[in-house]
Amino acid sequence: MRNFTPDGVFSMAKDMKISFLLDFYGNVLTDKQREVVEYYYNDDLSLSEIAENEGITRQGVRDAVKRAEAQLLELEDRLGFARRFQQTQQALRQICSAAERIRDDNSRCSFVPEIDGDAKRILEIARRLSE
Repeated sequence: MRNFTPDGVFSMAKDMKISFLLDFYGNVLTDKQREVVEYYYNDDLSLSEIAENEGITRQGVRDAVKRAEAQLLELEDRLGFARRFQQTQQALRQICSAAERIRDDNSRCSFVPEIDGDAKRILEIARRLSE
C-alpha cells in the first residue's frame, strides 16, 4: 500500500493517508468529526452505518467526513508533520542499514572493536528513535 517517492516520502492510498493524518492532527477536529472519521476510515463503517449509529443523515456524515478530510489535508500542507515523520523514519532505516553494513564489513575485514562499538551505538540510538 505504501510506495516510496523519489524524495523519500511514501505515498499511500487516500484512505490510509487520512487515517495516518488523523493520528497527527485528529485533536484539532471536533469530537464528533474525529469520531465520524475514525468510524469511516479506521473501523470501515459505511456512511449509512455511521448515520444510523449517530442519529444523523447519511449526507450529514458525508459532509462531516469531507470537512474533516479537508482540514487534515490543509494542516498537513501547512505544517508537514506527517511528511517529516515519514522522512525521519526512512532516514533512520537508512542509518540502521548503513550501521549494519559497517559492522558486517568490520567483522569480515580487520575487526576493530571501536568501529563495532560505534556501529552498535548508532544502531541502538536509531532504533530507539524510530519507536
